[in-house]
Amino acid sequence: MTLTAYMVSAAALVSTQAPAPAGAEAARSPFVERLRMLAQLQSLNADLLSRDSATAVLQTLCARRDPNAPPIRARRLVVTANAEQLAEARRELGARPDEPVVHRRVELICGSEILSRADNWYLPDRLTTTMNHALTTTDTPFGVAVQALRFQRRTLASRLMFTPLPTGWETRVAADFDLASPPPADVLEHRAVLQTPDGRRFSLLVEVYTNQIFTR
Repeated sequence: MTLTAYMVSAAALVSTQAPAPAGAEAARSPFVERLRMLAQLQSLNADLLSRDSATAVLQTLCARRDPNAPPIRARRLVVTANAEQLAEARRELGARPDEPVVHRRVELICGSEILSRADNWYLPDRLTTTMNHALTTTDTPFGVAVQALRFQRRTLASRLMFTPLPTGWETRVAADFDLASPPPADVLEHRAVLQTPDGRRFSLLVEVYTNQIFTR
């Protein structure tokens, strides 16, 4: 179901329910909260599919929460070498046999909240010296460090890891659902490549978005 169809279904279903309690009670309604999560998750997924920079998408989300929030930062994590993943990245990026591939794992953070974790296999020979220095010595997000390349994002796969409401929810009443369980830690996964305008791939990304993407 498309995002528009979800929103139409949500509006129709809410209109058929009994009037919501006022004030704080309405805000605590599990069904309404699940509808909000569904809308937010689908909106984030649509933004990631339609824009070239995941960092820019998260920066917009972060700024909506706090207009004075500092820029998204990428906290680098220790990476354990994985030969199979490295070989797959090399194939996906069309790297030459002697071309180095670097693996960078980060958490993208808005204030104190971890919005996503990203594994990035990239080809340093296709970046500038300045870009490579920023990626190895600072907490600059990848999309910010390489923005001068005017890169394009090509999504290979998108997977919802959490379904706020079960299949067929739009045809049933809220009382039919068990809505008490909290969302899992991870809610959305994207797999994508970044390429220059002439089609040369230089980065393979696997991004996992956390439940911190939900506003409360």
